[in-house]
Amino acid sequence: MKKLFSLYIFCFFCHMATAQMVEKSVKGTFLLENATIETVANGQQTGSVLIQDGMIKGVGSNLSGVPGDATRIDCNGMTIYPGFIDGGTRLGLSEVGSVSLTQDYREMGDFTPHMKALTAVNPNSVSIPVTRVNGVTTVLAVPSGGKFAGQAALIDLHGYTPDQMFAGFETAVLYFPSTGKRGRWDRRSEEDIKKDSEKSMKKLNDVWKSAQQFVKIKNDATYNPQMEALRTIVEGKQKLLVEVNKKADILQAIAWCNKNKIAPIFTGVAEGWRVTDSLVKYKIPVITGPVLRNPARDSDKYDAAYTNAGKMLAAGVKVAIKTDETENVRNLPFHAGFAAAYGMGKEAALRAITLTPAEIFGLADKYGSIEEGKVANLFIADGDPFEMKTTIKHLFIRGYKVPMESRHTLLHDEFLERDPGLRQ
Repeated sequence: MKKLFSLYIFCFFCHMATAQMVEKSVKGTFLLENATIETVANGQQTGSVLIQDGMIKGVGSNLSGVPGDATRIDCNGMTIYPGFIDGGTRLGLSEVGSVSLTQDYREMGDFTPHMKALTAVNPNSVSIPVTRVNGVTTVLAVPSGGKFAGQAALIDLHGYTPDQMFAGFETAVLYFPSTGKRGRWDRRSEEDIKKDSEKSMKKLNDVWKSAQQFVKIKNDATYNPQMEALRTIVEGKQKLLVEVNKKADILQAIAWCNKNKIAPIFTGVAEGWRVTDSLVKYKIPVITGPVLRNPARDSDKYDAAYTNAGKMLAAGVKVAIKTDETENVRNLPFHAGFAAAYGMGKEAALRAITLTPAEIFGLADKYGSIEEGKVANLFIADGDPFEMKTTIKHLFIRGYKVPMESRHTLLHDEFLERDPGLRQ
């Protein structure tokens, strides 16, 4: 029986491997001609984009210095967009929800800021090709569990190893203590909720005081990987990713960050629209989402989550969008589409999944727009990428022309013209 089970598992994973990719990505010099170019940074243009050595070497009409061996792709009637950036996912950290061995986003313990999500990323995840063929080329892989869950890592969705995929941004994640109920199933009394909140805040403050003391004594300290992981944040050299959602918690998180002189990036921020004045006053960038979700409170209007991003942006908050998903990160453009339709506007929503997250992560010189000198992460579509009917025709990540294949496309091809009984 064990042998049969082992054989089944072997065959299953072999099938998964063959379902990942038939074609190989190709790196070279490409000239994308006759296109409409949605640069994001410099408006919409017409002309060509030259890709060479993994970078964008030219944008516009009548480009000079195009190598004679460049592969020319006619983009007449199509639009070139910068690759989308999802500011918060579990992509690459989780595969099959019911199989614990494929879950690697959560560590044991409440204080593990030194644990790096990048080391746990699975480059062969079935969900990665499914995601990137929908225009999402870069994501933030975020760990969870405990207060300081580990180090989130920004990755490009192409490469054989996590190090090859790393896009240059890592930071610790803090799940800020909540003052409210944890869900409909939470039967705690108001008094118990208050006590738990006070206990969590005391524990957080004790940890942070220890981190501050560790930095003060510097080289005299015994090596401590947990504290060392927070050093650059305590020193003000790096931002802290703070997951916080409820109005009261957001205000408390702002006060806590100000008191401890922390430069935060707030993520989640489901009720950010209720505290826009404070977010603007303290110039806190926000990565909000998911947009496609139910309202945070039963008393909220049905569209509270849809309008949240637009309301914060209108107030002057720097806003990016995340899906907070694993296998459905591919739906990022539709999260942005709902935000666009419910007050954010199409141009701002496009920026919220391209240039704005690049700015928040300190990588706007490399990512987020179609400009000369930036990483060649882009795609070519026959319509609006926020519309489900749009088809993406070509995809480039770091200058590689990536095949438009995924488990979905391969299964579609497999069963499109099936002939039952003839398969071996």
